[in-house]
Amino acid sequence: MGDRHTRGYTRVMRCGVLRADLVLVSKKKREMLLLRGESLLRTYRVALGRQPVGPKRQEGDGRTPEGRYTIDRRNARSRYHLSLHISYPDAEDAARAREAGVDPGGDIMIHGLADGVRLEGDWTQGCIAVTDEEMDEIWGLVGDGTAIWIGE
Repeated sequence: MGDRHTRGYTRVMRCGVLRADLVLVSKKKREMLLLRGESLLRTYRVALGRQPVGPKRQEGDGRTPEGRYTIDRRNARSRYHLSLHISYPDAEDAARAREAGVDPGGDIMIHGLADGVRLEGDWTQGCIAVTDEEMDEIWGLVGDGTAIWIGE
């Protein structure tokens, strides 16, 4: 197969391929589940923001958000292999940041690795990271508009 830009990452899913309708992330367990209804499709180990305890409050805090969001776009040319954008900040996050006089941050993604290099521990700026191979699979199983719940 050719390089990743010619392998069909933007193609329409084939008939018969199940798609997740919910992504669940447990920050405490460092685990991400892809669900369809009550059926578990896949489970992944994840790396989080470098300060993983507690919800994201402002740009640069190194925390991964907590709450219910949506996968709202994808990037096939990500610096981190592939990425799915999470709709953080929502209106509540933005209001909380405005009250505190800070920028809530944004650009939170589920993504692969930089140059395919696996790092130990929590190392992102607040994103959810998996291996490049796992990201290839997630890319096909999670469509735009899929709900994601991130909890402690």
